[in-house]
Amino acid sequence: MTVPYAAPTSPDELRAALLDARRRTLDLVRDLDDDQLWGPRLSIVNPLLWEIGHVAWFQERWVLRELRGLGPLRSAGDALYDSAKVAHDTRWSLPLPSRADTLAYMDAVLGRAIEYAGDADRPEVAYYYRLAIAHEDMHDEAFTYTRQTHGWAAPQLHAAAEWRAAADPVATHAPSDRRSEYITILGGTLMLGSDPGAELFVFDNEKRAHPVQVAPFRLARTAVTNGEFRDFVEAGGYGRRDVWDDEGWAWRSSASARNPVYWRRAAAGRWEQRTFERWDELDPSATLIHVNWYEADAYCRWAGVRLPTEAEWEAAATTTPEGLAASRQDAPAPKQRYPWGDDAPAPERANLEGMRLATVDATAHAAGDSAHGVRQLIGNAWEWTASEFRPYPGFIPDPYREYSEPWYDGRHMVLRGGCFATRRRIPRSAYRNFYTRDRRDVFAGFRVCARASDEPASSIS
Repeated sequence: MTVPYAAPTSPDELRAALLDARRRTLDLVRDLDDDQLWGPRLSIVNPLLWEIGHVAWFQERWVLRELRGLGPLRSAGDALYDSAKVAHDTRWSLPLPSRADTLAYMDAVLGRAIEYAGDADRPEVAYYYRLAIAHEDMHDEAFTYTRQTHGWAAPQLHAAAEWRAAADPVATHAPSDRRSEYITILGGTLMLGSDPGAELFVFDNEKRAHPVQVAPFRLARTAVTNGEFRDFVEAGGYGRRDVWDDEGWAWRSSASARNPVYWRRAAAGRWEQRTFERWDELDPSATLIHVNWYEADAYCRWAGVRLPTEAEWEAAATTTPEGLAASRQDAPAPKQRYPWGDDAPAPERANLEGMRLATVDATAHAAGDSAHGVRQLIGNAWEWTASEFRPYPGFIPDPYREYSEPWYDGRHMVLRGGCFATRRRIPRSAYRNFYTRDRRDVFAGFRVCARASDEPASSIS
Protein backbone atom coordinates (compact mmCIF):
# COMPACT_ATOMS: atom_id res chain seq x y z
CA MET A 1 0.00 0.00 0.00
CA THR A 2 1.33 3.42 -0.95
CA VAL A 3 1.65 5.71 2.06
CA PRO A 4 0.12 9.17 1.54
CA TYR A 5 2.45 12.13 1.68
CA ALA A 6 3.16 14.02 4.88
CA ALA A 7 5.66 16.84 4.78
CA PRO A 8 9.00 16.19 6.49
CA THR A 9 9.38 17.80 9.89
CA SER A 10 11.73 17.55 12.82
CA PRO A 11 11.38 14.59 15.17
CA ASP A 12 11.41 17.00 18.11
CA GLU A 13 8.41 18.88 16.69
CA LEU A 14 6.43 15.65 16.41
CA ARG A 15 7.45 14.52 19.89
CA ALA A 16 6.24 17.86 21.26
CA ALA A 17 2.92 17.49 19.44
CA LEU A 18 2.45 13.96 20.79
CA LEU A 19 3.03 15.19 24.33
CA ASP A 20 0.79 18.22 23.85
CA ALA A 21 -2.10 16.12 22.55
CA ARG A 22 -1.79 13.67 25.44
CA ARG A 23 -1.66 16.45 28.02
CA ARG A 24 -4.95 17.78 26.65
CA THR A 25 -6.51 14.31 26.76
CA LEU A 26 -5.56 13.89 30.41
CA ASP A 27 -6.77 17.42 31.24
CA LEU A 28 -10.20 16.45 29.93
CA VAL A 29 -10.64 13.38 32.13
CA ARG A 30 -8.41 13.97 35.16
CA ASP A 31 -11.12 15.43 37.41
CA LEU A 32 -13.80 12.86 36.53
CA ASP A 33 -14.66 10.05 38.92
CA ASP A 34 -14.99 6.42 37.88
CA ASP A 35 -18.75 6.64 37.39
CA GLN A 36 -18.32 9.62 35.09
CA LEU A 37 -15.68 7.78 33.08
CA TRP A 38 -18.41 5.29 32.21
CA GLY A 39 -21.27 7.78 31.98
CA PRO A 40 -24.81 6.98 30.83
CA ARG A 41 -25.35 5.03 27.61
CA LEU A 42 -26.15 7.55 24.88
CA SER A 43 -26.06 7.22 21.10
CA ILE A 44 -24.10 10.46 20.64
CA VAL A 45 -21.14 9.86 22.99
CA ASN A 46 -18.83 7.09 24.12
CA PRO A 47 -17.93 5.94 27.62
CA LEU A 48 -14.82 8.01 28.27
CA LEU A 49 -12.95 5.09 29.82
CA TRP A 50 -13.34 3.29 26.50
CA GLU A 51 -12.53 6.37 24.44
CA ILE A 52 -9.21 7.23 26.09
CA GLY A 53 -8.15 3.61 25.66
CA HIS A 54 -9.20 3.81 22.02
CA VAL A 55 -6.99 6.89 21.52
CA ALA A 56 -3.97 4.96 22.79
CA TRP A 57 -4.91 1.87 20.78
CA PHE A 58 -5.14 3.94 17.58
CA GLN A 59 -1.70 5.42 18.20
CA GLU A 60 -0.33 1.93 18.79
CA ARG A 61 -2.16 0.49 15.77
CA TRP A 62 -0.69 2.94 13.27
CA VAL A 63 2.60 4.18 14.73
CA LEU A 64 3.89 1.06 16.47
CA ARG A 65 2.26 -1.82 14.64
CA GLU A 66 1.65 -0.61 11.08
CA LEU A 67 4.71 1.63 10.81
CA ARG A 68 7.18 -0.14 13.09
CA GLY A 69 5.99 -3.73 12.81
CA LEU A 70 5.82 -4.22 16.58
CA GLY A 71 3.45 -6.61 18.29
CA PRO A 72 0.45 -5.39 20.30
CA LEU A 73 1.00 -4.30 23.90
CA ARG A 74 -2.43 -5.71 24.84
CA SER A 75 -3.53 -9.03 23.41
CA ALA A 76 -7.20 -8.03 23.69
CA GLY A 77 -6.67 -4.48 22.45
CA ASP A 78 -8.31 -4.96 19.05
CA ALA A 79 -11.35 -6.67 20.58
CA LEU A 80 -11.80 -3.78 23.00
CA TYR A 81 -10.86 -0.64 21.11
CA ASP A 82 -11.22 -1.07 17.34
CA SER A 83 -14.07 1.35 16.65
CA ALA A 84 -14.70 -0.14 13.21
CA LYS A 85 -15.49 -3.52 14.74
CA VAL A 86 -16.75 -2.82 18.26
CA ALA A 87 -20.38 -1.71 18.01
CA HIS A 88 -21.12 1.54 19.76
CA ASP A 89 -23.86 0.23 22.05
CA THR A 90 -21.64 -2.60 23.31
CA ARG A 91 -18.88 -0.32 24.58
CA TRP A 92 -20.55 0.11 27.99
CA SER A 93 -20.58 -3.65 28.57
CA LEU A 94 -16.99 -4.44 27.59
CA PRO A 95 -14.56 -5.80 30.20
CA LEU A 96 -12.48 -2.63 30.06
CA PRO A 97 -9.29 -2.29 32.10
CA SER A 98 -9.45 -0.10 35.18
CA ARG A 99 -8.65 3.61 35.07
CA ALA A 100 -5.13 2.93 36.39
CA ASP A 101 -4.49 0.14 33.86
CA THR A 102 -5.86 2.25 31.01
CA LEU A 103 -3.63 5.19 31.94
CA ALA A 104 -0.63 2.87 32.18
CA TYR A 105 -1.40 1.50 28.70
CA MET A 106 -1.70 5.02 27.32
CA ASP A 107 1.64 5.96 28.87
CA ALA A 108 3.37 2.86 27.52
CA VAL A 109 2.16 3.46 23.97
CA LEU A 110 3.13 7.12 24.07
CA GLY A 111 6.56 6.33 25.46
CA ARG A 112 7.29 3.93 22.63
CA ALA A 113 5.96 6.31 19.98
CA ILE A 114 8.29 9.01 21.27
CA GLU A 115 11.20 6.59 21.55
CA TYR A 116 10.89 5.53 17.92
CA ALA A 117 10.36 9.06 16.51
CA GLY A 118 13.98 9.66 15.57
CA ASP A 119 13.34 9.18 11.85
CA ALA A 120 10.07 11.15 11.75
CA ASP A 121 11.68 13.59 9.34
CA ARG A 122 10.95 11.00 6.63
CA PRO A 123 7.61 11.67 4.89
CA GLU A 124 6.41 8.08 5.10
CA VAL A 125 7.08 8.08 8.85
CA ALA A 126 5.69 11.55 9.50
CA TYR A 127 2.38 10.50 7.92
CA TYR A 128 1.58 7.96 10.62
CA TYR A 129 2.64 10.25 13.44
CA ARG A 130 0.53 13.12 12.12
CA LEU A 131 -2.42 10.77 11.66
CA ALA A 132 -2.22 9.70 15.31
CA ILE A 133 -1.85 13.29 16.54
CA ALA A 134 -4.83 14.51 14.51
CA HIS A 135 -6.91 11.57 15.70
CA GLU A 136 -6.19 12.42 19.35
CA ASP A 137 -6.88 16.12 18.73
CA MET A 138 -10.30 15.27 17.31
CA HIS A 139 -11.15 12.97 20.20
CA ASP A 140 -10.15 15.72 22.60
CA GLU A 141 -12.86 17.87 21.04
CA ALA A 142 -15.27 14.96 21.44
CA PHE A 143 -14.30 14.64 25.12
CA THR A 144 -15.13 18.33 25.50
CA TYR A 145 -18.61 18.06 24.00
CA THR A 146 -19.20 14.86 25.99
CA ARG A 147 -18.72 16.90 29.16
CA GLN A 148 -21.18 19.46 27.78
CA THR A 149 -23.69 16.72 26.92
CA HIS A 150 -23.60 15.33 30.46
CA GLY A 151 -23.69 18.77 32.10
CA TRP A 152 -20.39 18.26 33.89
CA ALA A 153 -18.11 21.09 34.97
CA ALA A 154 -15.95 22.82 32.40
CA PRO A 155 -12.51 21.20 32.18
CA GLN A 156 -9.39 22.89 33.51
CA LEU A 157 -7.09 23.03 30.51
CA HIS A 158 -3.43 23.72 30.15
CA ALA A 159 -2.70 25.74 27.03
CA ALA A 160 0.31 27.09 25.23
CA ALA A 161 1.56 30.25 26.89
CA GLU A 162 0.37 32.60 24.17
CA TRP A 163 -3.18 31.23 24.31
CA ARG A 164 -3.27 31.16 28.11
CA ALA A 165 -2.20 34.82 28.31
CA ALA A 166 -4.45 36.04 25.51
CA ALA A 167 -6.60 39.07 26.20
CA ASP A 168 -10.35 38.83 25.91
CA PRO A 169 -11.44 39.13 22.25
CA VAL A 170 -12.64 42.58 21.28
CA ALA A 171 -16.04 43.03 19.67
CA THR A 172 -16.13 45.67 16.94
CA HIS A 173 -19.79 46.66 16.84
CA ALA A 174 -21.81 49.19 18.79
CA PRO A 175 -24.38 47.46 21.04
CA SER A 176 -27.26 48.49 18.80
CA ASP A 177 -25.70 47.27 15.56
CA ARG A 178 -27.20 44.45 13.57
CA ARG A 179 -24.50 42.00 12.55
CA SER A 180 -25.97 40.54 9.37
CA GLU A 181 -23.91 42.56 6.95
CA TYR A 182 -23.40 40.84 3.61
CA ILE A 183 -20.26 40.75 1.50
CA THR A 184 -20.39 40.15 -2.24
CA ILE A 185 -17.86 37.56 -3.31
CA LEU A 186 -17.01 37.42 -6.96
CA GLY A 187 -17.38 34.31 -9.00
CA GLY A 188 -14.41 32.46 -10.42
CA THR A 189 -12.54 29.18 -10.58
CA LEU A 190 -11.55 27.63 -7.27
CA MET A 191 -9.33 24.64 -6.67
CA LEU A 192 -11.58 22.96 -4.12
CA GLY A 193 -9.71 20.71 -1.70
CA SER A 194 -6.07 20.08 -0.88
CA ASP A 195 -2.97 18.69 -2.50
CA PRO A 196 -0.69 16.78 -0.14
CA GLY A 197 2.44 18.57 -1.25
CA ALA A 198 0.98 21.92 -0.19
CA GLU A 199 0.30 20.92 3.42
CA LEU A 200 2.01 19.10 6.27
CA PHE A 201 -0.82 16.57 6.36
CA VAL A 202 -4.23 16.16 4.73
CA PHE A 203 -7.00 13.61 5.11
CA ASP A 204 -8.13 11.53 2.17
CA ASN A 205 -11.49 13.29 1.81
CA GLU A 206 -9.70 16.57 0.99
CA LYS A 207 -7.91 15.04 -1.98
CA ARG A 208 -7.41 16.12 -4.48
CA ALA A 209 -7.81 19.77 -5.23
CA HIS A 210 -9.91 20.09 -8.37
CA PRO A 211 -11.35 23.06 -10.26
CA VAL A 212 -14.92 24.15 -9.60
CA GLN A 213 -16.78 27.17 -10.87
CA VAL A 214 -18.24 29.39 -8.18
CA ALA A 215 -20.93 31.89 -9.17
CA PRO A 216 -21.01 35.30 -7.44
CA PHE A 217 -22.76 35.15 -4.07
CA ARG A 218 -23.34 37.19 -0.95
CA LEU A 219 -22.08 35.80 2.33
CA ALA A 220 -22.84 37.10 5.81
CA ARG A 221 -19.79 38.76 7.34
CA THR A 222 -20.48 37.00 10.63
CA ALA A 223 -22.10 33.78 11.77
CA VAL A 224 -25.69 33.76 13.01
CA THR A 225 -25.86 34.94 16.62
CA ASN A 226 -27.91 33.83 19.57
CA GLY A 227 -29.97 36.99 19.24
CA GLU A 228 -30.78 36.40 15.60
CA PHE A 229 -31.78 32.81 16.22
CA ARG A 230 -33.83 33.88 19.22
CA ASP A 231 -35.93 35.96 16.80
CA PHE A 232 -36.68 32.78 14.86
CA VAL A 233 -37.61 30.91 18.04
CA GLU A 234 -39.86 33.68 19.33
CA ALA A 235 -41.54 34.01 15.93
CA GLY A 236 -42.70 30.41 16.33
CA GLY A 237 -40.17 29.01 13.88
CA TYR A 238 -40.10 25.57 15.50
CA GLY A 239 -43.85 25.27 14.96
CA ARG A 240 -43.88 26.53 11.35
CA ARG A 241 -44.30 23.44 9.17
CA ASP A 242 -43.67 25.53 6.05
CA VAL A 243 -40.04 26.30 6.96
CA TRP A 244 -38.99 22.69 7.59
CA ASP A 245 -38.36 20.08 4.93
CA ASP A 246 -40.03 16.69 5.45
CA GLU A 247 -37.03 15.06 7.10
CA GLY A 248 -36.41 18.08 9.31
CA TRP A 249 -40.04 18.23 10.43
CA ALA A 250 -39.95 14.53 11.28
CA TRP A 251 -36.83 15.13 13.39
CA ARG A 252 -38.38 18.19 15.10
CA SER A 253 -41.53 16.25 15.92
CA SER A 254 -39.73 13.18 17.26
CA ALA A 255 -37.40 15.34 19.36
CA SER A 256 -40.24 17.63 20.51
CA ALA A 257 -37.83 20.48 19.79
CA ARG A 258 -39.05 24.00 20.56
CA ASN A 259 -35.69 25.78 20.87
CA PRO A 260 -31.96 24.95 20.79
CA VAL A 261 -31.06 22.02 22.99
CA TYR A 262 -29.27 23.94 25.73
CA TRP A 263 -31.68 26.89 25.96
CA ARG A 264 -34.47 27.37 28.47
CA ARG A 265 -36.99 30.06 29.35
CA ALA A 266 -36.31 31.93 32.56
CA ALA A 267 -38.14 34.62 34.50
CA ALA A 268 -39.75 37.52 32.64
CA GLY A 269 -39.39 35.75 29.32
CA ARG A 270 -35.61 35.81 29.33
CA TRP A 271 -33.62 33.00 27.77
CA GLU A 272 -30.80 31.12 29.48
CA GLN A 273 -28.16 28.88 27.95
CA ARG A 274 -26.30 26.01 29.59
CA THR A 275 -22.53 25.91 29.15
CA PHE A 276 -21.24 22.73 30.78
CA GLU A 277 -22.86 22.73 34.27
CA ARG A 278 -23.69 26.44 34.41
CA TRP A 279 -26.85 28.24 33.30
CA ASP A 280 -26.30 31.88 32.27
CA GLU A 281 -28.41 34.52 30.62
CA LEU A 282 -28.27 34.14 26.84
CA ASP A 283 -25.72 36.46 25.25
CA PRO A 284 -27.45 37.77 22.11
CA SER A 285 -24.16 38.88 20.53
CA ALA A 286 -22.37 35.55 20.84
CA THR A 287 -22.18 33.16 17.92
CA LEU A 288 -24.95 30.55 18.00
CA ILE A 289 -23.91 26.99 18.79
CA HIS A 290 -25.51 23.56 19.35
CA VAL A 291 -27.98 23.59 16.47
CA ASN A 292 -28.22 20.83 13.92
CA TRP A 293 -28.48 21.03 10.15
CA TYR A 294 -32.28 20.83 10.19
CA GLU A 295 -32.49 23.79 12.55
CA ALA A 296 -30.06 25.79 10.42
CA ASP A 297 -32.01 24.97 7.27
CA ALA A 298 -35.34 25.92 8.86
CA TYR A 299 -33.91 29.26 9.99
CA CYS A 300 -32.68 29.93 6.45
CA ARG A 301 -36.10 29.15 4.95
CA TRP A 302 -37.75 31.43 7.51
CA ALA A 303 -35.26 34.24 6.84
CA GLY A 304 -35.28 33.89 3.03
CA VAL A 305 -31.61 33.00 2.76
CA ARG A 306 -29.64 29.76 2.46
CA LEU A 307 -26.57 27.93 3.72
CA PRO A 308 -23.41 28.31 1.64
CA THR A 309 -22.05 25.37 -0.28
CA GLU A 310 -18.66 24.13 0.82
CA ALA A 311 -17.15 25.54 -2.39
CA GLU A 312 -18.56 28.97 -1.57
CA TRP A 313 -17.31 28.69 2.00
CA GLU A 314 -13.82 27.69 0.84
CA ALA A 315 -13.72 30.47 -1.75
CA ALA A 316 -14.50 33.01 0.97
CA ALA A 317 -11.86 31.53 3.26
CA THR A 318 -8.96 30.88 0.90
CA THR A 319 -8.99 33.38 -1.98
CA THR A 320 -8.60 37.09 -2.48
CA PRO A 321 -11.01 39.31 -4.47
CA GLU A 322 -8.26 39.98 -6.99
CA GLY A 323 -7.42 36.30 -7.35
CA LEU A 324 -11.03 35.30 -7.97
CA ALA A 325 -11.55 38.16 -10.43
CA ALA A 326 -8.56 37.06 -12.49
CA SER A 327 -9.23 33.31 -12.26
CA ARG A 328 -10.25 31.13 -15.15
CA GLN A 329 -10.44 27.42 -15.86
CA ASP A 330 -6.77 27.11 -16.79
CA ALA A 331 -5.60 29.47 -14.04
CA PRO A 332 -7.67 29.04 -10.85
CA ALA A 333 -7.52 31.57 -8.05
CA PRO A 334 -4.48 31.25 -5.77
CA LYS A 335 -5.33 29.95 -2.31
CA GLN A 336 -4.00 30.61 1.16
CA ARG A 337 -4.03 28.17 4.06
CA TYR A 338 -6.15 30.26 6.44
CA PRO A 339 -8.56 33.15 5.94
CA TRP A 340 -5.91 35.64 7.10
CA GLY A 341 -3.02 34.13 5.11
CA ASP A 342 -0.54 31.32 5.65
CA ASP A 343 0.57 32.12 9.21
CA ALA A 344 -0.50 29.70 11.92
CA PRO A 345 -3.57 30.42 14.07
CA ALA A 346 -3.00 32.80 16.97
CA PRO A 347 -5.27 34.00 19.82
CA GLU A 348 -6.04 37.35 18.22
CA ARG A 349 -7.20 35.63 15.02
CA ALA A 350 -9.43 32.80 16.23
CA ASN A 351 -11.24 31.34 19.23
CA LEU A 352 -9.54 27.93 19.35
CA GLU A 353 -7.66 25.71 21.81
CA GLY A 354 -10.33 25.89 24.51
CA MET A 355 -9.12 29.37 25.37
CA ARG A 356 -12.69 30.48 26.23
CA LEU A 357 -14.69 27.21 26.33
CA ALA A 358 -17.63 29.07 24.82
CA THR A 359 -18.39 31.08 21.73
CA VAL A 360 -17.55 34.78 21.82
CA ASP A 361 -19.12 37.82 20.21
CA ALA A 362 -19.63 37.22 16.50
CA THR A 363 -17.80 40.45 15.65
CA ALA A 364 -14.66 39.70 17.70
CA HIS A 365 -11.33 38.50 16.28
CA ALA A 366 -11.12 41.05 13.46
CA ALA A 367 -7.48 40.06 12.95
CA GLY A 368 -8.72 36.75 11.57
CA ASP A 369 -10.79 38.28 8.76
CA SER A 370 -10.47 36.75 5.33
CA ALA A 371 -9.25 38.81 2.38
CA HIS A 372 -12.92 39.34 1.52
CA GLY A 373 -13.65 40.70 5.01
CA VAL A 374 -15.52 37.64 6.35
CA ARG A 375 -15.05 37.14 10.09
CA GLN A 376 -14.44 34.03 12.24
CA LEU A 377 -14.35 31.52 9.43
CA ILE A 378 -11.90 29.66 11.66
CA GLY A 379 -12.79 29.00 15.29
CA ASN A 380 -15.74 29.79 17.57
CA ALA A 381 -18.25 27.35 15.98
CA TRP A 382 -18.17 24.77 13.22
CA GLU A 383 -20.37 25.96 10.35
CA TRP A 384 -22.90 23.75 8.59
CA THR A 385 -22.89 23.97 4.80
CA ALA A 386 -25.44 23.00 2.18
CA SER A 387 -23.14 20.25 0.85
CA GLU A 388 -23.47 16.54 1.48
CA PHE A 389 -20.26 14.81 2.49
CA ARG A 390 -19.19 13.14 -0.75
CA PRO A 391 -15.85 12.05 -2.21
CA TYR A 392 -13.99 14.41 -4.47
CA PRO A 393 -13.30 13.20 -8.03
CA GLY A 394 -10.75 10.40 -8.11
CA PHE A 395 -11.02 9.69 -4.39
CA ILE A 396 -8.67 6.98 -3.11
CA PRO A 397 -8.87 6.02 0.56
CA ASP A 398 -5.79 6.37 2.71
CA PRO A 399 -4.57 3.43 4.84
CA TYR A 400 -7.05 4.43 7.56
CA ARG A 401 -9.97 3.58 5.30
CA GLU A 402 -12.59 4.00 8.01
CA TYR A 403 -11.98 7.73 8.38
CA SER A 404 -14.01 8.88 5.35
CA GLU A 405 -15.19 6.12 3.05
CA PRO A 406 -17.98 4.64 5.25
CA TRP A 407 -19.57 8.06 5.71
CA TYR A 408 -20.23 8.91 2.07
CA ASP A 409 -23.77 7.75 2.71
CA GLY A 410 -25.91 10.81 1.95
CA ARG A 411 -26.67 11.27 5.65
CA HIS A 412 -23.62 13.33 6.55
CA MET A 413 -23.20 17.02 5.79
CA VAL A 414 -19.99 19.01 5.49
CA LEU A 415 -19.03 21.49 8.19
CA ARG A 416 -16.14 23.91 7.94
CA GLY A 417 -13.98 26.09 10.13
CA GLY A 418 -13.41 24.67 13.62
CA CYS A 419 -14.83 25.65 17.01
CA PHE A 420 -13.62 26.98 20.33
CA ALA A 421 -12.55 23.49 21.45
CA THR A 422 -10.65 22.62 18.24
CA ARG A 423 -6.89 22.30 18.55
CA ARG A 424 -5.02 24.76 16.36
CA ARG A 425 -3.39 21.93 14.37
CA ILE A 426 -6.71 20.93 12.79
CA PRO A 427 -8.70 23.71 11.10
CA ARG A 428 -7.11 24.74 7.83
CA SER A 429 -9.61 26.36 5.49
CA ALA A 430 -9.76 23.26 3.29
CA TYR A 431 -10.38 20.85 6.18
CA ARG A 432 -13.73 19.03 5.94
CA ASN A 433 -15.63 18.01 9.03
CA PHE A 434 -18.84 15.96 8.76
CA TYR A 435 -21.80 15.00 10.92
CA THR A 436 -25.28 13.62 10.37
CA ARG A 437 -27.99 16.26 10.01
CA ASP A 438 -29.52 15.55 13.43
CA ARG A 439 -26.44 16.21 15.57
CA ARG A 440 -26.87 19.23 17.80
CA ASP A 441 -24.66 18.12 20.65
CA VAL A 442 -21.55 19.12 18.69
CA PHE A 443 -20.13 22.65 18.68
CA ALA A 444 -21.81 23.72 15.44
CA GLY A 445 -23.57 26.85 14.21
CA PHE A 446 -23.83 28.41 10.75
CA ARG A 447 -23.70 31.52 8.64
CA VAL A 448 -26.00 32.39 5.76
CA CYS A 449 -25.68 33.62 2.24
CA ALA A 450 -27.77 34.63 -0.75
CA ARG A 451 -27.07 34.86 -4.45
CA ALA A 452 -25.48 38.14 -5.44
CA SER A 453 -28.67 39.28 -7.18
CA ASP A 454 -30.90 38.48 -4.20
CA GLU A 455 -31.73 40.67 -1.23
CA PRO A 456 -31.86 38.95 2.16
CA ALA A 457 -35.25 38.84 3.84
CA SER A 458 -36.03 41.60 6.29
CA SER A 459 -35.80 39.17 9.21
CA ILE A 460 -32.01 39.48 9.24
CA SER A 461 -31.32 42.64 7.27
